[in-house]
Amino acid sequence: MRKKNKRLLIKILTYSGITLFSFALFALLFFFMVYVGAFGPLPDKEELVAINNEEATLVFSSDNILLGKYFAENRTNIRLDEIPDHLINALISTEDKRFFTHKGYDIKSYFRVFLRSILLGDKRGGGGSTLTQQLVKNLFGRDDFGFLSLPVNKIKEIVIASRLEQVYGKEELLLLYLNSVPFGEDVYGVESAARRYFNKPARELEIEESAVLVGLLKANTYFNPRLNPKQSLLRRNLVLSLMEKEHYLSAEQVDRLRKLPLKINYENVGLNAPAGYFVHQVKKKTLEILETIKANTAHEYSITKDGLRIYTTLNFKIQEFAENALQKQFAIMQPKLDSELERRHFKKQWLKQHTSKSDANETLKREVEIFDGGEIQTIKMNKLDSLWHYYKMLNAAVLIINPKNGDVLSWIGGNNFKYLPFDMVLSHRQIASAFKPVLYATALENGYTPCTYLENEEKKYPQYDDWEPRNFDHTSSPDSTVAFWYALSNSMNLPTVDLYFKVGRENLQNTCNKLHFPNIWGDEPSIALGTLDLSLEEIVRAYGSFANQGKMNDLVLIEKITDASGNILYHREYSEAEKIFSEETSQTITAILQQVINQGTGTRIRNSYGIQAELAGKTGTAQNYSDAWFIAYTPDIVLGTWVGASTPDIHFNGGNGSGSSLALPILANVIREIEKDAELRNRYLTSFAVSNDTYSFLQCDPYMQKGVKGFFNRLFPVKNKNDKNAVDSDKEKKEDRGVKSFFKNFFKRK
Repeated sequence: MRKKNKRLLIKILTYSGITLFSFALFALLFFFMVYVGAFGPLPDKEELVAINNEEATLVFSSDNILLGKYFAENRTNIRLDEIPDHLINALISTEDKRFFTHKGYDIKSYFRVFLRSILLGDKRGGGGSTLTQQLVKNLFGRDDFGFLSLPVNKIKEIVIASRLEQVYGKEELLLLYLNSVPFGEDVYGVESAARRYFNKPARELEIEESAVLVGLLKANTYFNPRLNPKQSLLRRNLVLSLMEKEHYLSAEQVDRLRKLPLKINYENVGLNAPAGYFVHQVKKKTLEILETIKANTAHEYSITKDGLRIYTTLNFKIQEFAENALQKQFAIMQPKLDSELERRHFKKQWLKQHTSKSDANETLKREVEIFDGGEIQTIKMNKLDSLWHYYKMLNAAVLIINPKNGDVLSWIGGNNFKYLPFDMVLSHRQIASAFKPVLYATALENGYTPCTYLENEEKKYPQYDDWEPRNFDHTSSPDSTVAFWYALSNSMNLPTVDLYFKVGRENLQNTCNKLHFPNIWGDEPSIALGTLDLSLEEIVRAYGSFANQGKMNDLVLIEKITDASGNILYHREYSEAEKIFSEETSQTITAILQQVINQGTGTRIRNSYGIQAELAGKTGTAQNYSDAWFIAYTPDIVLGTWVGASTPDIHFNGGNGSGSSLALPILANVIREIEKDAELRNRYLTSFAVSNDTYSFLQCDPYMQKGVKGFFNRLFPVKNKNDKNAVDSDKEKKEDRGVKSFFKNFFKRK
């Protein structure tokens, strides 16, 4: 019996030895096959030396605020000296405590995994991958080999990791790892993660914040501090305990840090997009520049992979002022428009036109994410309600530039770039009375003066389909004419039409061509009143010529572009401004448009907002109140805004839709904030260098009586404040006081 047991034992040992030998031989052969590339080539040392992480291109404002990124992978590489020691300590303690002693693979870890994780089934046993192996996985990914995927990929990672350890030092490997590791939400690298979750660069992270980021590496979603704060807090505290165990922190430090609440300062420029419309325009311009660089140097740069740095002209403070002003105005005016549309039963009419009897999905309610009142909300609504929500929504655009060099200081193309990406800065809408200064400037260029008198009589024009223009307030003065300056400053229609016929369509067309406006088709005189469709970009650029002594600059968005190392690839070239008007014409128009602010349709700037800065400006209100405009300027800044719905069908039926009520308050709030900021005020709210003689037109009577009386009035001019055909006496007295007050204040200036 004993002999039988002995033979059985020998037999078992023999078979076991053969099995183990066979398994070892197979494992060695399998390892060799992977090593020589039977499952795909492995990178050699030369390829590993050339590793270059793809890196996002960053877009900065002129005051060095990050505006946006362009990326294939959202990664921003940083230097080792920008990484705090406690972040590295947290990483080593948690992910690979023998990192500084192994050669890319850790035999002790493999035994731990085999005994605890495989034999004992303890999931807390952890994985066996070193940081170097994790780096390999981040850099090269894993391929699919069916049931052999895990062993093949593990062997590949061991081989490549050992090669990396021969090519790079430990600190270089840490830097490669921290610049490539994913932190969830399509964020790669610790710099991007620090900015996403804490809105700060990695070098400014606190110990507990570093622990949160390192904790994320185990499971990007489960330990996400925004999505799962409780789990993130527990994981953070575990990382702190591991740092204590490895003697990077004292027990007292850990005890204090574990008591801190989880605090994040989440910032996602892709979602929040502080200047989304502008960043999109910068991208289009950058691609053009990179094509030019490629043509000139044969060097090709990728906007999504090469980590370029784009430095723009946008002033983030002014951009924020404009964003806040838009939200403030919408909070006031959208409810008013909603109420008016409801009183007019407009939605019922709209539903009749858009409801389809055959489409049941139109009335089926479901949860949708919408933009509403400056916020993103998730609510239940059907398809038609969703369409109506955006259809009746007020939209606005703001463009602010420096007229002396064309720098774009603020660009807002709509309410929200993610949900409403169409850029209304470039959209063509009826320009209304904001066009009138262009006609009046053309007249000045052709010999007319501010004291030229124009007809203010209602007429019917049979040759133009019985067109019968009227003044905004439906007044006229058949027995008297109106001074050129007064007609423009009060945006009067009848004198403007008279001026159009005097100046001629050809002269006006020539001016529009110089301003790069769209072609004027047909010969309808209504063009004088602003029936032409223009974009905010075009009209703001044109007003820049009034602000800049008659010279117009093209708009500039980009100051310079560098590569990831800071080498300059592109720097703006300053070009000569285009001469549009004479200096005298631009100063005269400016002097008249100052009266718009001081006495005309722009007086709310003074009366309601208390703004003291010298300003010139013009409002515009399109037919049926479908488009509202306001443009204001100083010698160093031009501010323009447009407000309206996505379609002219949606509008106010009255004064709430005028340029002075709907558009002006937006810029008034922006200017008021600039006026409060000493640096911005001194830089942009500068005084006009207009000679005293230019303002002499204010001595010309606003109205001149026709006939014999008018002849003597021209010989011996007197104030016509009692003229019944002009405006009412109370208003005239206010205007007289305004003129006198202006001169009094003007000549008191230093």
